Amino acid sequence: MQQKTTNQKAWFLVLPVLILVAFSAVIPLMTVVNYSVQDTFGNNQFFWAGLEWFEDMLGDERMWNALQRQLLFSGIILAIEVPLGIFVALNMPKSGVWSSFCLVVMSLPLLIPWNVVGTIWQIFGRVDIGLLGATLAALGIDYNYTQDTVSAWVTIIVMDVWHWTSLVALLAFAGLKSIPDAYYQAARIDQANRWAVFRYIELPKMAGVLMIAILLRFMDSFMIYTEPFVVTGGGPGNATTLLSIDLVKMALGQFDLGPAAAFSLMYFLVILLISWVFYTVMVNLDKKGL
Repeated sequence: MQQKTTNQKAWFLVLPVLILVAFSAVIPLMTVVNYSVQDTFGNNQFFWAGLEWFEDMLGDERMWNALQRQLLFSGIILAIEVPLGIFVALNMPKSGVWSSFCLVVMSLPLLIPWNVVGTIWQIFGRVDIGLLGATLAALGIDYNYTQDTVSAWVTIIVMDVWHWTSLVALLAFAGLKSIPDAYYQAARIDQANRWAVFRYIELPKMAGVLMIAILLRFMDSFMIYTEPFVVTGGGPGNATTLLSIDLVKMALGQFDLGPAAAFSLMYFLVILLISWVFYTVMVNLDKKGL
């Protein structure tokens, strides 16, 4: 019986990537962990603090308020973008020149850098020179995202929907394209209506890609920083101060490195936990053959 041998030389090809990941991810993470359990009074002198910063953060009303705003934002984003993306995908041409044209147009918002998106909507929403702000003011609508909380929230939500709905639509469209024509032929023979086709054929077959879309959009919306910071700066007041903005203010604005490090680790664990839940659901769906 011939014994199977394995070639370990392939690890040498992976080694540069592992080293790069270590420098770009693992080492900074260890630095954050180090700061989270120590205190400093300057001059590069550190003192052991244990879990003091974590206890302070768990009792900090400011962090819990930011978490509530973050969960509200992510929930609204998912509630709008997922159904809207499915609707757009269902109404896109499935083949031909117009299908390619729609795919290119839908991809354009995804190519714009985040800071540019924030700048575009910052100017677009200004009541003095912005098209949106000036139009709403001319119509007598009280809109000012720098002074009104509702206007600020509407602005960052609409901005995110404009920027990222295309991702959900493209993933949903890919799921629709993977459905064999035999399913639609059987539905026509059974004289199934449009809702029945969507409910029993299209939606189950899209479940896998939709879970990926929800996972990606949740992670991105939960970590969003650049766009709302450029538009509102977290204001008016703290109305749009999401977790990432609050963390940056704590770390760089107040230079509270210990609490900020504990805050960032808790932030990371929340994202990791919820992402693990989404991943578990995706694996279960894959096992069921959906």
